[in-house]
Amino acid sequence: MVILDGMRVKPNGLLDFRSEVPLADFTTIELGGNAKYFVRCETVDEIRSALSFAEGEKLPVQILGGGSNIIFPDEGFDGLVLKVDLKGITFTDEGSYPSVIAAAGEVWDGFVKSCVENDLAGVECLSGIPGLVGATPIQNVGAYGQEVKDTIVSVRAIDRSLLEIVEFSQEECCFGYRNSIFKSQDKNRFVIVEVGYKLVKHGQPSLKYAELRNYVETRRKEAGETDLESIREAVLALRRGKSMVVDERDPNSRSVGSFFVNPVLSIAEYENFLGKLKENKIGESPSFKTAEGVKIPAAWLVENSGFHKGYRLGGVGISSNHALALINQSGTTKELLSLAASIEEAVFKKFGIALEREAVVVQRLDPYRNGSVNTKKDVTKSEFQK
Repeated sequence: MVILDGMRVKPNGLLDFRSEVPLADFTTIELGGNAKYFVRCETVDEIRSALSFAEGEKLPVQILGGGSNIIFPDEGFDGLVLKVDLKGITFTDEGSYPSVIAAAGEVWDGFVKSCVENDLAGVECLSGIPGLVGATPIQNVGAYGQEVKDTIVSVRAIDRSLLEIVEFSQEECCFGYRNSIFKSQDKNRFVIVEVGYKLVKHGQPSLKYAELRNYVETRRKEAGETDLESIREAVLALRRGKSMVVDERDPNSRSVGSFFVNPVLSIAEYENFLGKLKENKIGESPSFKTAEGVKIPAAWLVENSGFHKGYRLGGVGISSNHALALINQSGTTKELLSLAASIEEAVFKKFGIALEREAVVVQRLDPYRNGSVNTKKDVTKSEFQK
């Protein structure tokens, strides 16, 4: 990790802080109360200024990107919500492996579309994923056989305690399955401002994932040769069929996408799971061997624990098209989390597996302060850096 200088886009100006802003308007699931303060930051210096303001006022801070993987409390957030709006994509021709630098506030699917249009392979299977570029390294976003770790070469971020720009190499990001240093040991310590990718010029599209490969094969005779654009369209079609593309006309897309991560079990955990299958007289379940262990589809666990597609609980429920998408139908965050807790309890009781939430559930206290700081109490610099 190297500290860098000169990441200034323009001189500091007056930030447009707003108060009592409805947070539901900034999330795909449309839940949550008001933010005490809300600010959009279009430059690195504006992010620094906003963080400095929050520290001076002893306010908790919640970073917000595209709002596609975050759930705010019904009571709102009694602090500052900082929306990252940094823009810009730069393509650099470096032979067969050109680099692409994207600002954190760029819409992810727009970025993927630009890469495909420039005939650059490496992210085509990640089409249609909602959210912004800056969020993708945090949980190592992946779909249909690709993960961003396969192409990311650098991540630039602001250290929230020092307000300095630091740069991480691919190795320093410590990527794992739906995980990274930004989600684990350094959770909420950094604000990502820029991501660098190394893609393949005129590269072949990825067809590692069976569902995508089968979908393409059934249409190849009519469509002819498979290229990056056709793979992108195929992925978008598959995602739309599962309501995993944000669409105002589709009530099943009023969600945060997959609410739970597919569990990856150790050998011992997998043996225990097989015992649970026998105990419950379930013949078998789908499973996939990975470098980390044995992956069990969370959607299968949910449905085989009594929560079917289309399940409803008050004003929330489960998508009719995907068992991992918890949806809002004019409900509340409290209802949604109650449903999530019921699913988690049922899965653990039946299969001995503790589901991990992929969605970010915001607490009233700033998670950067480990939930232990009373926001009404003065916080020293040393405490803030812990």
